[in-house]
Amino acid sequence: MPAMTTPALSITAIGRFPEVRRGDDLARLLADALAAAELALADGDILAVTQKIVSKAEGRNRTLAEVTPSARAIELGHETRKDPRLVELILQESRSIVRTRPDLIIAEHRLGIVLANAGIDRSNLPGAEDSVLLLPEDPDASARRLRAALQAASGAKLGVIITDSVGRAWRKGTVGLAIGTAGVAPFLDLRGRSDRQGRKLQVSEIAPADSLAAVAALVMGEAAEGTPAVLIRGASGVAGEAPASAVLRPAAEDLFR
Repeated sequence: MPAMTTPALSITAIGRFPEVRRGDDLARLLADALAAAELALADGDILAVTQKIVSKAEGRNRTLAEVTPSARAIELGHETRKDPRLVELILQESRSIVRTRPDLIIAEHRLGIVLANAGIDRSNLPGAEDSVLLLPEDPDASARRLRAALQAASGAKLGVIITDSVGRAWRKGTVGLAIGTAGVAPFLDLRGRSDRQGRKLQVSEIAPADSLAAVAALVMGEAAEGTPAVLIRGASGVAGEAPASAVLRPAAEDLFR
């Protein structure tokens, strides 16, 4: 009787990554970092990349000194004790403001993701003290470009996930989330399949890209680790071409807003 194969998943942080700047060829930087780590890409591999380096390469930096706050931003800044110029950028990046309290704004980003401050971040940014970084303009397009360039360079069939760290309703702490995907399914509907007892699954829907982004975040770190990219190997059955937005719950089904 042949031995059973036990599924195995490997998550490897890609170190020796340089500071990314506007206009950098991110695919080339990733290829160089992989080579320096003696890692060769293979069919089925997935690269998880933080939105921060994508945003930096795409020039999504802003300086608050260049922002003129609107009356709404000034009012909301007073209510939340936030810089009105930062609030103005949050408003510009958002479809709506979901909740506020002092020191916190929860917004529905124009991409449809609900997160703090519309994903605008100030950590690990070189340059001016008042520099901030916005999410990529189109993370799915960013993932597709990276995938195409890396596949052309390596000859391997890959998946790419653009990740961000977000909080969750009802629970403390942040987890990794897939905000852009290429070659990785953000959503799989298992309803209608049978379980081991032959019963039809009624409600089983999973989010593979989010699960992989969450585990990648464990080795990326959230502070000064300097490891913004992760090689994931062994994730079978997660290929797909749907955009990351496929996992977003329609407003009519949202019971919490």
